[in-house]
Amino acid sequence: MKMLAPRDGPDIVPVESSGEWHGRTFWAVVVCASAAAVALLAALVCWIARRRNSLAHKLGGKRGPDKALVFQPPRRATAVRSPGSATHYLRKSPSPTAPAPPAATSPPQPQPQPVPPQNPSSTSNSPNTPTAPTEPAPLSKELADAHATEKPKPAEPENNDGRLGDLHFKLRYENEKNALVVSVVSCQGLPGREPAGPDPYVKLQLLPDKQHKVKTRVVRKTRCPVYDEDFTFYGIAPHQLAGITLHFVVLSFDRYSRDEIIGEVVSPLSNLQLHSGEAMALCREIQPRSLKMRSVGRGEVLVSLCWQPAAARLTVVLLKARNLPKMDVTGLADPYVKMYLLYNGQRIAKKKTHVKKRTLNPVFNESFVFEVPAAPNAALDHVSLELLVLDWDRVTKNEVIGRLELGANGTGSARHHWREVQAAPRRQIADWHKLKE
Repeated sequence: MKMLAPRDGPDIVPVESSGEWHGRTFWAVVVCASAAAVALLAALVCWIARRRNSLAHKLGGKRGPDKALVFQPPRRATAVRSPGSATHYLRKSPSPTAPAPPAATSPPQPQPQPVPPQNPSSTSNSPNTPTAPTEPAPLSKELADAHATEKPKPAEPENNDGRLGDLHFKLRYENEKNALVVSVVSCQGLPGREPAGPDPYVKLQLLPDKQHKVKTRVVRKTRCPVYDEDFTFYGIAPHQLAGITLHFVVLSFDRYSRDEIIGEVVSPLSNLQLHSGEAMALCREIQPRSLKMRSVGRGEVLVSLCWQPAAARLTVVLLKARNLPKMDVTGLADPYVKMYLLYNGQRIAKKKTHVKKRTLNPVFNESFVFEVPAAPNAALDHVSLELLVLDWDRVTKNEVIGRLELGANGTGSARHHWREVQAAPRRQIADWHKLKE
């Protein structure tokens, strides 16, 4: 029998199973965690119960399990006694834009006067004394102080003789800088359609170059605005002063439409002797802007129309204009034309031409196509065309030179032209029309 030799290495001894020990530890941990969770839940329930009880106590006693949570209405505000008044009603501070109270309610003078005892508002401060809030008490100290510190506005004269007012300005020339300083001081006696007055501002440019254009700020609601603004024009040699003309235009600002032109002042410097460093104060009457248009007219415009009933299109060719008024006093203007297509009196489309610089007889030669809405029998009975010839301006809003309305409701040559276009469709028909105000 063959004997096996013993092997080298550690002896392997079987270890007893520890599954029973691990099972006991696991269940102990589970029981402890469950107990902790139950304790935490019980503490949370107790805190919620105490919170609800305290809230119910604040709202008027403990509520039962079936009693709803009732919220009481807020308390009414009590009157506060003013330390400087005889009654317990607070007086409202005056508004700076409110009209001044009548003379009968002016603050009394600090002179001792006998007060009849039957007046409860001035003889008693007792809370038992009934107060009558229907009659307002005398002005409070705050209201009297506000009226005392309010600056009185100067009286604005009203124009009843048709005058447009006066423009006050100053001139000064500086030889060292070759600069002309123009100070727009104020305007006096401007007309105004509204009771509060216009919103005037002044636009200034140097003629005949039209290179320098400036304007003042807008002064709200006044017929006598005060500006006191200086404008310095550099690069003017002394020998050039005789050929320069100051052109002032007084306008009223309008937030929702085109600014209204009140008038203009044209002041040439050829008759003035400007000494270096000395200011010269001048006053000029504001002249109406429309007088020159009434004397020479507003000009004429040549328009060609073509009606295509099958395509429901109206082709408008703006050829040229002639004899436009001198908008810049130098015999120049920057005209362009804006067109509106009206359907039943409402504007539905618009077009405009390019600006033609420095001319009174512009040649446009531009074509525009308007799509006419579908109408019975595709006629032009409910359609009209409105043309506005404007003078372009870089500083302010463009000024309207004249208007023209072509349509069935027109008059004179405009109505005859429109009927001729309706009677001869697909034909280009041109005609001259005078511009109106």
